[in-house]
Amino acid sequence: MTIEIHKDRRFVGHPMGLLTLAGTEMWERMSYYGMRALLVLFMVLAVEEGGLGLSVATASAIYGLYTGAVYFFGLPGGWIADRLIGGQKAVFYGGIVIMIGHIILAIPSDSTFFIGLIFVVLGTGLLKPNIGAMVGQLYPAKDARRDSAYTIYYMGINIGSLIGYGVCGYLQVNMGYHWAFGAAAVGMGLGLIQYKLTLHSIAGISDKPVVPLSPASQKRAYAAIVAVLLGLTALTLFVFMGVLVFDPVVVAQQVAFAITAIFLIYFAYIFFAGNLDGNEQRRMGALFLICLASTCFWAGFEQAGSSLNLFGQDYTQRMIGTFEIPPAWFQSANSIFIIILSPFFAYMWMALGKRMIEPSYSVKCAVGLIIMASGFIVMFFAAQLAASGLKVAPYWLVATYFLHTVGELWLSPVALSAVSKLSPKRFSGQMMGVFVLTYSMGSIIAGIFAGKFDPEQVDQMPGLYLQITYFSVAIGIVLLLLSMKTRKWEKLAEKDPS
Repeated sequence: MTIEIHKDRRFVGHPMGLLTLAGTEMWERMSYYGMRALLVLFMVLAVEEGGLGLSVATASAIYGLYTGAVYFFGLPGGWIADRLIGGQKAVFYGGIVIMIGHIILAIPSDSTFFIGLIFVVLGTGLLKPNIGAMVGQLYPAKDARRDSAYTIYYMGINIGSLIGYGVCGYLQVNMGYHWAFGAAAVGMGLGLIQYKLTLHSIAGISDKPVVPLSPASQKRAYAAIVAVLLGLTALTLFVFMGVLVFDPVVVAQQVAFAITAIFLIYFAYIFFAGNLDGNEQRRMGALFLICLASTCFWAGFEQAGSSLNLFGQDYTQRMIGTFEIPPAWFQSANSIFIIILSPFFAYMWMALGKRMIEPSYSVKCAVGLIIMASGFIVMFFAAQLAASGLKVAPYWLVATYFLHTVGELWLSPVALSAVSKLSPKRFSGQMMGVFVLTYSMGSIIAGIFAGKFDPEQVDQMPGLYLQITYFSVAIGIVLLLLSMKTRKWEKLAEKDPS
């Protein structure tokens, strides 16, 4: 439901609430991406140099599990907002937990490192799906500004990630990893302050549960949440004590199957048992294909933090005179390109909408997936040069990140808009959580793929990147073929009076 008061003031033609939400997400993403860019590098760094001394396969699997878990917990996070506390409180409490996690990571102790990651996972699960859903709730279903709003929101995300890469990457090289993790905590703290000071601009938006539980059901729900948290705590302690054997590669494979099953079951539950009418079911069908595209996209895109990150560190010429480029700075190319290109994409979607020639969500996502795949064609040739014993020029990675960015702008903000528009309104928070599972599945698959990369056998890299290209292009072509049917289903959302 859209509150009319938000039309009184404007932020570049949008409600002021967009600035509140985009600004909060900007600082949260600064903390997340700043730390994420260092994660694999820290884990593979030798113990005597201050790292964890893990193998690339193990570090990549843990990276995939971490990034996958960050998004997986968006599902219970969306449910908690819809049924218990509302989106506004979920975002604030989630931010506090994230900040605590980064503070723990800043402690120079290997024994607390994974505890800090768990805190970041739980906090992001509360914050991420609900802040994205609240952006859509600022607009009615037929508002042509919706796609533009998500593009602006996405630009805020990438301004934050650019700050994170720059600050944390610099601190990693000049002060050490734990100083960089501490900077991530400061970033999240700034986001919380900004959110509280401008909370009035989203008054009435997700300030209470959509379908609140009865008092008795609330007690059972809180008891279940406490039980899950205690279970996670006990599991972590057992792993540290050596009671449980933890093989990250095997666990990553099993978790990928488990999350896929959860996604399918939850989606099917809403589809068949959610009392949906025929139009809502057709829109859910269109949304399912968009979720498939999103999963495949992130399986390729998330190589940025693993195999592409290691390629930038080990096989890219990083010296400019006497200055050594921090490896994390290569990932900032994605953020820079998004900041530059986002205004053009925002204008393009609005202009196409006014001319009634806007491509369907499925077409946009399919094109984005194929463009992302073309970035790995670039890496295929770069990896061949590296296999010959050369250190490649930085522009190979920059070109790859440019293509990934163009694909991302075609797919990611558009997919977020599709979830907001096509989801049944009474399941909006939960469906955003279900959609965020596509990030989770894609991230874990990315970690499994990256684990096949052995820095000592660089000749294997061209084949890895070619596999990702073939897979992504094939899915994109299938989506293009199906888009003629799903476009009709997507149009049903415009007839929804809600």
